[in-house]
Amino acid sequence: MKIEDRHWKSGKPASKILQWKLYFLLAIFLHDGKIDSDQFGTMQKIALIYNPASGQHSLRRKAAIQDAVEVLRDAGMTAEAFTTSGAGSATEQARHAIDAGFDTVIACGGDGTVHEVLQSLVGTSVALGVVPLGTANALAADLCLIGSPAKAMGILLKAKPSRISVGRIHYQDAGGEPASRYFIVAAGVGADALLMSRLDAELKRRLGYVLYMIEAARIIFTHGFPLFEAVIPSNGKGHARVVDVSQLLAVRVRSFGGALQNLAPGASLRNGTLSLLAFKTQSRFRYVLFMLAVLARQHTFYREVELVETPSIECRPRSNSRDELFVEADGEVLGKLPVKLEVVHHSLTLLVPPGVQP
Repeated sequence: MKIEDRHWKSGKPASKILQWKLYFLLAIFLHDGKIDSDQFGTMQKIALIYNPASGQHSLRRKAAIQDAVEVLRDAGMTAEAFTTSGAGSATEQARHAIDAGFDTVIACGGDGTVHEVLQSLVGTSVALGVVPLGTANALAADLCLIGSPAKAMGILLKAKPSRISVGRIHYQDAGGEPASRYFIVAAGVGADALLMSRLDAELKRRLGYVLYMIEAARIIFTHGFPLFEAVIPSNGKGHARVVDVSQLLAVRVRSFGGALQNLAPGASLRNGTLSLLAFKTQSRFRYVLFMLAVLARQHTFYREVELVETPSIECRPRSNSRDELFVEADGEVLGKLPVKLEVVHHSLTLLVPPGVQP
């Protein structure tokens, strides 16, 4: 399959296009007035994979991506933009970018686009960069890549490649077959995955985070929070524990952005462990109390909501249970139990902005 360079007509006045270009040029222009591509380290051949359906301002962002391509080319780098065509296409495009010799793939979209690109980049030397264009941009927030695409690209151009660990989730797909995915932000079983399964794509583009809040409220007041078993390894301390939980969230980032900063204290992309939030309760009241505390940045962990650091964990249905339990990774609904979550050490090269400690 040949990779196609997709160009878009910006539909913007020439002065507006010039503003975009000037911003990018300021990010890469040296004091002596000469562009030096050596400052980009290994970033010499760049593929930008863009999701046109991501976020709430997709028409405006198409032109911004193409402007970014043109400026990178002006800097002496090879840069091409590729438009995703549907679910899974970003994974395929990233794979072809690797085969074509690109040393950097920049995912331009939300966490879903990042998740798809990630599947092809793990285990390679090709670097992953992120330009936030989606409704949910947790990885970008963790890397302090916030604001306009132009601003994010300007920061990204100064970033350095860093080898990090990622998560991997093993699960049963819709057909009952074993499957696995890598994840970089978080993976969950229970209510959070149910929330993701209820999000309509068109409404998400139109309403953004408002839709998340609406669906979360519906779940709080209507969901029964069925229990399943989580097998927590001993990690050298006695025997493994089997606990009944209604929600398990394995977190890999320090911050999800916005009000969800430091949701799981100790979580970091540089860690070799999963930071697990285990909800050992079916009480709606306890869920609401914890989430209000999170929003106020006053949350603590106690008997009903436990924080566990572990390199792996397994989840399985309770005996004779017929409850339908959803599984998600990076906001993408995947399948069902049984599940195993683990860390794949030093398996991804990530572009990390200067001064950022993800």
